[in-house]
Formats: sequence, structure tokens, C-alpha cells
Amino acid sequence: QVQLVESGGGLVQAGGSLRLSCAASGLSFGNYVVGWFRQAPGKEREFVATISRIGATDYADSVKGRFTISRDNAKNTVYLQMNTLKPEDTAVYSCAAHAASAFASGNHSYRDYPYWGQGTQVSVSS
Repeated sequence: QVQLVESGGGLVQAGGSLRLSCAASGLSFGNYVVGWFRQAPGKEREFVATISRIGATDYADSVKGRFTISRDNAKNTVYLQMNTLKPEDTAVYSCAAHAASAFASGNHSYRDYPYWGQGTQVSVSS
């Protein structure tokens, strides 16, 4: 059974940092593209970042230069380092995975990801 579990969320002041983790079981993360998405109250789920099997990364414009996605396949874990957080970053953050060929880039549409974690709350106070 595939399971993705996020951790690392919390409450932080604007300008602060958090590091989210996404740990997988039931699949070998090295064979999957992994993405981070977020959803704020009353808003649609939006793409945040993705990392390909070979480590190529892509980011939403709103987080580029502030967030960094990385992966440790030996630990079956993907991370999202979030720096210079802003109140508008407040949301539930979820990781997701989809199988892909080695050189395929990550998809921005959440509909392309069949496996999801339960999400972790990130709250940024002004």
C-alpha cells in the first residue's frame, strides 16, 4: 500500500523558515516525480514545486528563489525548504507522486498525480 506522509509544518513569523518532509512507503521514490502543492482556505489547490527522477526542479513563480525542493532516494524522502516565508504562503501543503520516465519533468497539474499525502498546515503570521 502506497503511503505518503508529510511533516514539518507549523506556525512561523513572516520572514522565517520551515522545512517540510515527505516520506514514502510502498513505492520506490526514485522511480517517481514528486511535487508539492498547497491549498489555502477558499482557494484552489496550486502547484508549488516539483522534482524529477534525476533531480531537475521547477517552481511556481510565487516561490521561486525562496523555496527549494530536494530528494534523498536512499531515505525515500523529498523535502521542501521554505525561506523568507510570507503570510500569503499560509496553506495546507501536500506532496504527491506520479510514475515517470527517468528524464521526464514534473507536471504542474495536480490531476496528474495519483498518490497523495494527507497534508501539513503551514501558517505564516505578519
